[in-house]
Amino acid sequence: MTSLPKLTYCMTIGLDAMSLWISSFHSNNPSMVSRGEMDVIGARRVLDLLDKYEVKSTFLVPGHTALAYPNLIKEIADRGHEFAYHGWMHEDVRNVSKDEQRLIIERGLEALDLVVGVRPLGHVSPAWNMSVDTIDLIDEFGFEFDGSRMATDHLPVYIRKGDSWTKDGPFQFGELTDIVGVPVAWIMDDVPMFEFAWGEIPGLKAPSQAEEMWVGELDYAVQNCPGGVFNLTFHPQSIARGARIQVFERLLRRASEHPDVTFLKQSDYVKLWRAENPRDAWRASHPELAGDGSIRVLPSMAENGP
Repeated sequence: MTSLPKLTYCMTIGLDAMSLWISSFHSNNPSMVSRGEMDVIGARRVLDLLDKYEVKSTFLVPGHTALAYPNLIKEIADRGHEFAYHGWMHEDVRNVSKDEQRLIIERGLEALDLVVGVRPLGHVSPAWNMSVDTIDLIDEFGFEFDGSRMATDHLPVYIRKGDSWTKDGPFQFGELTDIVGVPVAWIMDDVPMFEFAWGEIPGLKAPSQAEEMWVGELDYAVQNCPGGVFNLTFHPQSIARGARIQVFERLLRRASEHPDVTFLKQSDYVKLWRAENPRDAWRASHPELAGDGSIRVLPSMAENGP
């Protein structure tokens, strides 16, 4: 059995296309929506760069994108990359009912199956937004891993379902599942750095600022997070422009030349991590992250309760 690398670099590519601007930014402006079309040119630039460094990536593809660009999606598969579920139309599900979310997942999966005949092992919520029902649904649909939570920086976890909370009571930890959580963070995403939308995201940072931040995270992870994952999320419509894609290449080169860094698709990393971290053993060594040992009731509140 192959052992877990000292640090795994998972290059995650969000191919949101027009759905990002229609759904997440609620735009009916043809100019704004057209920004998503940059994914066509951008994706092939990204694919060529990944080929150059022999990197296989995990592409996050909403069903809407799969139907818009089926030939591009097939090309991504033919070039050896994998897909993770990423919504039907990049929906924000924070206030969506469980039944509506179930339909969204079904449509997103149906589109990927129709276009490229795959059933993704991984789930990544659009914009990393979840409702209180989302993890139940991830479990229901049998996804093996999720890349939507921010409980750690570079170390995976087994995620819980059924957490609950109020503004005036202790946090209630739910049930530990077999689903592996691959950590994410907004500092590990290109859109907040580069994209601009009036009154929503300021973006337009210099590529050098982003490079300094991402290099710092990579160097820290190599030195301090053995067995961990550097999960960087880029979007072709954003990262594939001019100086930005040069930053992308320098990051790939830096990591490829480092003896302690290995590139893997998310599903391959999760398989290795799970083998070296059986759930019960992980739980015993990470009780707080598993949700064990918390005080669930404040005595004075129980005494004065209804």
